[in-house]
Amino acid sequence: MNFPFYIARRYLLSKKSTHAINIISLISVLGIFVGSGALLIILSVFNGFEGLVLSLFNTFSSDIRIEAAEGKRFDPGETAGFARIRELPEVALYAETLEEKALLRYGESQHIATLKGVSEKYLSSHSFDSTIIRGQALLTSGPVNYAIIGSGVEYYLGINVAGETDIPVSVFTPRRGRSAGLSLAPSADFREEEIHVSGVFAVQQEFDEKYALVPLRFLRDLLEEPARVGAIELMLKPGSDSELVKRNLRNLLGERFTVKDRYEQNALLHQLLNSEKWMVYLILSFVLLIAICNIIGSLTMLVIDKKKDIAILFSMGASRQQVKKIFMTEGMLIAMGGCLAGLLVGGVFCVLQKKYGLISMEGASFIDAYPVILKAADFLLVFATVFAIAFLASWFSTRQSLRNFGNIRDELTVQ
Repeated sequence: MNFPFYIARRYLLSKKSTHAINIISLISVLGIFVGSGALLIILSVFNGFEGLVLSLFNTFSSDIRIEAAEGKRFDPGETAGFARIRELPEVALYAETLEEKALLRYGESQHIATLKGVSEKYLSSHSFDSTIIRGQALLTSGPVNYAIIGSGVEYYLGINVAGETDIPVSVFTPRRGRSAGLSLAPSADFREEEIHVSGVFAVQQEFDEKYALVPLRFLRDLLEEPARVGAIELMLKPGSDSELVKRNLRNLLGERFTVKDRYEQNALLHQLLNSEKWMVYLILSFVLLIAICNIIGSLTMLVIDKKKDIAILFSMGASRQQVKKIFMTEGMLIAMGGCLAGLLVGGVFCVLQKKYGLISMEGASFIDAYPVILKAADFLLVFATVFAIAFLASWFSTRQSLRNFGNIRDELTVQ
C-alpha cells in the first residue's frame, strides 16, 4: 500500500486531539459537496434550456440553407448544381422558400411582418405542429390559401384565431418595377391580397413578432416571382454528416452561393447560450474556491496537531517529500470525497427531475418543468475543477505549514 496514502487515510478517519480540526474538515466536505452538486445541476439545466431553445429555433432552421452570395433572390433553374442536389442520397427534403416583408392589415390594426412562403412538406419535416398554440398548422385546402402567424403578429393585429373568425387579413406588398410615391394613386403602387389565418405558433419572441408562414404559391403570385426563390432549404436523412454535405455543396455550387448549417444559421444564439453557461460556471467555481479554501485551515491545524507524529516519521527515515505527500493526500481526500458525493447526489437529482419534473416552471406554456440534460463532459468538468483547486490549496497549505517545522529534526534530537 502507498505509504503517504495509508497515513493520510488514518488521519482522515481518526479522532483529532483538537475538535475544531474535525469541524473544519466537515465544513470543507459539506461545502465542496454542495458546490459540486449545485454546479452539476445548473450546468445540466443550462444544457436542457439550450436543447429546448435550439429545438424551438429548429422549427425555422433547416439542416442546410443555401442562399445567393449577392442579392436577395436567385433562380435555381439557372444553375445545374441544384438539379444534382435533389438527387443526393443524404437529402430527405429539398424545399424552395421565399421571404418578403409586407404590411398586414386586420380591421383597423396594422403590422409589418415577414412573409415566408413554404410548402406543406416543409411544415411536416420541421415538426411545426408542436409549436401551434391556437388553430392548426394548415397552409392550403384545395385552392384556398391560409397563413400561420406568430403569436406576436396575432397580438398586434388583434386577431382572435380561437374564435374562428371569417374575416381575412389583407396583405400589401410593393409592385415590381414601381417606386412608391411616384403615382397619383398610391394604392396603385401596392399589390393587395387577402388570406385567412389557420393557426398561431409560439417559438421565440423574435420570430413570433416577425413571421407569418404562407403557401409558396400565394407569395409567388403576390410578388410576381414565378421562378426565383430566396433560399433552398435541405433536411438531411438521419445519420448524415452535415459537415461533409456542407463541404460538398460548397464545392458543387462555388462562390456564387453561401451554404450554412444549423449552427451558422443561429451563430449568435449559440454564442449567447455558451457565454451564459460559462459565466455561471465561473461564478460557481468561485463558490467552490471559497469552500475548498477551508482545506488550508484544516491542514494547517492538522500539521500543528500532528507535530509529534511528524517528528517520529522523520526519525523512522521518512523524507520531507513523503511527509508533504501525506498532508497533500489528506487535503485531496477531503476534497474529492465531497466532490464525488456531490456529483452522485446531483446526478440522481437531475435524473429524477427529468423523469418526474420535481421543480415545475410557472407560466410556461410549452414546458411543465425545468429541463435537464446530463452530459459526461459536465461530470468531468466539475471533477477537474475541484481537483485542480484542491490540489493547489493542499500544496500551498502543506508547503507553508511544514516550512514552520523546518528544524523539527533538530528539535527531535534535542529531546
